[in-house]
Amino acid sequence: MNPQKQTNSEFFSLDIGGMTCASCVSRVEKALDKIPGIEAASVNLATEQARVRIKRGASNLAEIIALVKKTGYEAKESSVRGNLDQKRVKSFWAADGLGRVVLSFLLSAPLFLPMFFMPFGVHWSLSGWWQLALATPVQFILGWRFYVAGYKSLMAGAGNMDLLVALGTSAAYGLSLYILLTSSHAHELYFEGSAVIICMVLLGKWLEARAKQQTSEAIRALQKLWPEHAKVLNADLELQSNAGVDEDKYRDLPLDQVLPGDRVFILPGERIPVDGVILLGASHVDESLLTGESEPIKKLIGAKVIGGALNGEGVLIVDAQAVGVESVLSQIINLVEEAQTQKAPIQKLVDQVSAIFVPTVIILALITGIGNWLYLESISIAILRAVSVLVIACPCALGLATPAAIMAGTGIAARFGILIKDPQVLELAHKLNVVAFDKTGTLTIGKPRMLALLPFDQSSTDIDQILASAAGLQLGSEHPLAKALLDASKEKSVTPIAASLNKGLPGIGIEGMPSAGPFMGQTLRLQSVASLEASSQYTLILQKAQTCFEQGQTVSVLINLGSSGTQAPTPIAVIAFGDELKPNAKSAVDALHALQIRTVMLSGDNVAAANRVGKRIGIDEVFAQIMPSNKAEIIQQLQGTTKSTT
Repeated sequence: MNPQKQTNSEFFSLDIGGMTCASCVSRVEKALDKIPGIEAASVNLATEQARVRIKRGASNLAEIIALVKKTGYEAKESSVRGNLDQKRVKSFWAADGLGRVVLSFLLSAPLFLPMFFMPFGVHWSLSGWWQLALATPVQFILGWRFYVAGYKSLMAGAGNMDLLVALGTSAAYGLSLYILLTSSHAHELYFEGSAVIICMVLLGKWLEARAKQQTSEAIRALQKLWPEHAKVLNADLELQSNAGVDEDKYRDLPLDQVLPGDRVFILPGERIPVDGVILLGASHVDESLLTGESEPIKKLIGAKVIGGALNGEGVLIVDAQAVGVESVLSQIINLVEEAQTQKAPIQKLVDQVSAIFVPTVIILALITGIGNWLYLESISIAILRAVSVLVIACPCALGLATPAAIMAGTGIAARFGILIKDPQVLELAHKLNVVAFDKTGTLTIGKPRMLALLPFDQSSTDIDQILASAAGLQLGSEHPLAKALLDASKEKSVTPIAASLNKGLPGIGIEGMPSAGPFMGQTLRLQSVASLEASSQYTLILQKAQTCFEQGQTVSVLINLGSSGTQAPTPIAVIAFGDELKPNAKSAVDALHALQIRTVMLSGDNVAAANRVGKRIGIDEVFAQIMPSNKAEIIQQLQGTTKSTT
C-alpha cells in the first residue's frame, strides 16, 4: 500500500456475532465486498472480528454495521481496549456456555446410556414417551440456536453448519416422532441420535469459546498494563519544582478522556498511563515488559516515558504526547490482534472450499436419502443415512481449524514474549535457520533477585542484621530492587527493621534511620555505585564489587552516614542483584541447535551481563547494549546474511 492510498482510506474494526463456520465468514466477506469504495475486508471466525479498509467518505461505520446485520449477523464497533475483557465474562447459560452443555448431557444421558449395557446382554430402554419428553427440550430449547442461525443463513441465500445440524437432527427427531405415533416398537426410535448430536455440537461450541478465551490471554495481559484512570493537572496550575500537588489541583479522569497536551501527575509505584515527556520530577522507570530492559531506567526532566511502564520512587509530571491507539502499548496490542485476525495464505483455499461445501453436502444427503429409499424401499433407513451425511460432513472443523491454529499459535507465543507479525510467518517457520532472542523476560525470568550480600567487615555485624536494616529502608517501596531485598529477607526468615525519616533520593537511592538493631539511631543510605564515584572510598568499593561486576550483576552499596552527620560515611556492605535464567532456557537453545538453527541474543543490558547469559545457555552470538529501535536493524542484517548463504 502506498502512502497516498493509505492517507485516503478509513479503517474499521468490527465485532461480529453469530458466526459459526467458514460459510458464515464467506457470507460476511461477500457482503462487505459489495460496499462501494471497499479496498479490503477480512473476517476471522476464531476472533469473531472483521477488519475493513474503505475509501474515505465512501461509506460510514453505521452503514457497514447495517449491511452486516441485514446479512443475518450481529455487528458493533470494536473498542480500542477492554474488548477482550468483555468477551471473557460470559454467562454460565450463554449460547456457548457450559450450563447448556451440562444440561443437554443430563437430559440425553438416559437416552444413550442403555446402549453401553447391550454388550453385557442387558437390553433396556425408556418408553417412547419418556424419550420424547427428554429429547424435546434438547431439540427445541437447547438446540434452538441452530434453527435461528440456520434460518438466517437460508434467508441470506447460503448455508452454514447450523443449517446442517438443524436439518439432520430435525429429520432424526421427526422420524422418531412419526414411528412413535404409528408404531409400538420403541427400540426403533432415534431420539438419542438427535439429542446426542446436539450435545456434541454444543460441547464443541463451548470448547471453541474456551480456546478463544485462553489464546487471548496475551492481549489481556498487555491491556492490564494500562491503568484505568489518569491524574490530569488543572490547565491553570503553574508547575513548581518543590511544590506538592493537592487533590484539588488535578482531576482523576478515565484514560479515554485524556488528550495530547494534558499534564499527567504520576505517583511512585503507579503505572504511567500515557506516552509522553517528563516536565517535572525524576525517578527510575521499569520498562521491562515493553522494552526488555532488565533494570529500571533513570528518567529526568525531558526524558520520554512509555505508557504501561511502572514508575519507581519519584513523583513525575508528564506531558501527554501519545494517548490510546497512538501509544506504543496500543501498537503492540494491535500487532498481536492483527496477527490473530489475518488469514494465512492456505486459509484462502479453505474459504473457497467452504463457500460451496454446505450446498454440496445438502445435495449429497438428498441423493443418499433418495437412493436408499428407491433401492432398499425403507424410508427410515433412507432418512437415517441422509442424516448421517448431513451431520458427519458439517464443515465446522474445516472453517475453524486454520484460524484457531493461528490464534492459538500467536496467542501462546505472545504470552511468552514472542510477537508474530502475521500468519504467513507461521507458515514459513519451518524454514528458519536463525532464531534471535530477547534476554529479559524471554531467556531470563525478568525479575531481579538478591544474589549476594558482601560485608566490608565480616566480624563487626551479623549478615542477617545488615539484610534486616537494608530491607527496612525499602518497606513500602515499589522499586524492583526494593522488592528483591524484601523477597530475600522473607526467604531467609529475616524480619526487616523499620526505619524512620525515610527519604528517596532520585538518581541516587534511599536513606533512613533504623528503629532497632546495631544501626539504631544512625542514618543508613542504600545507593548505586555510580553515585559514589566522587567518594574517597570509591576504589575500595569497586574492589569489593569487582566479582559482581564481572558477572554482569547490578550493585548497590549500604553506607553508614552516622548519627551526627559529621563522621565520614562508612561502607557497610555491597549488595548484588541479578536476573536469573528461566529453567528451560538452555534446553530450548539446545533443541534449536539440534535442528541446526543458529541462535542470537539481542539485549539492552551491559556487555558483561549479556555475555554471561549467552555463555551459560550456549547462544552462538550476543549483541549487547542494543536500543529497542536498533533491534529491527540487526534482524534485517541477519535476514540478509541468511538469504545470501542459502
